[in-house]
Amino acid sequence: MLLPKREGIGYLVSWQHSSNKEIALPDELKRDDVKICDLAGRGLSRNRNNSLRHATADVCLIGDDDCRYTHEQLQQVIDTFDQNPNVDIATFCYSSDGHKKYYPTTSQDLSTFPKGYYVSSIEIAFRRASVQGTLWFNEHFGLGTEPFHSGEESLFIKDALLKGLKCHFYPITIVHDQQPLAFLNRSMDTGTLMAHGAHLQIFYQGTKYSRALLKAWRLKQNEKVPLFYALRHIVSGINYMKRHPEILKNKRKIPE
Repeated sequence: MLLPKREGIGYLVSWQHSSNKEIALPDELKRDDVKICDLAGRGLSRNRNNSLRHATADVCLIGDDDCRYTHEQLQQVIDTFDQNPNVDIATFCYSSDGHKKYYPTTSQDLSTFPKGYYVSSIEIAFRRASVQGTLWFNEHFGLGTEPFHSGEESLFIKDALLKGLKCHFYPITIVHDQQPLAFLNRSMDTGTLMAHGAHLQIFYQGTKYSRALLKAWRLKQNEKVPLFYALRHIVSGINYMKRHPEILKNKRKIPE
């Protein structure tokens, strides 16, 4: 993931561990442009929040250890914010050897999401001054938490818009993702299916059940997920959110 040193670019690594086993720091991280922030416990959103709290750069880009960048791509992120001083959060595109994702062909204001488009965390960049201390990833959503194993990115953008932040999509590829296809294709995962239902309850209350059936049908057609298996867990996600609306207010911050 790390590129050769370049002025104006640094790396913040949230070093997360869920056991008491001591893990040696890799030698490639022992650089003066790399800052390590230790975090005990599980949860991807919790890890993101740890990074948010420790960030110091003017412009921050969320990454993963299986992401591959070029200096030119990182410079495009910096240039986008320089050229658009009113934008607080920008989302971009990623490429992948085993996963095809739909993107709009033109830049879009995210106050209205383009049909068929969803946000991935490795596409999100932001002005630290706009986000730090006011916006967090919801720790009930995301890998390594319960009950919802995905969907934290859309809620992050939704919360940003509710706080009046300017969010914009740009059709610029900024990273190559090397995650294996088996990891990306989590269609059968119950926590992922429940997250679909939670989003329907949050974003589409009036049409949630018809959309749940449509989502289950599309998963059957495109991902070979059994129709009633998908529908059962999607509706379970809807019902969970109906019983626990407080989840949307409970965004725990990493303690000092």
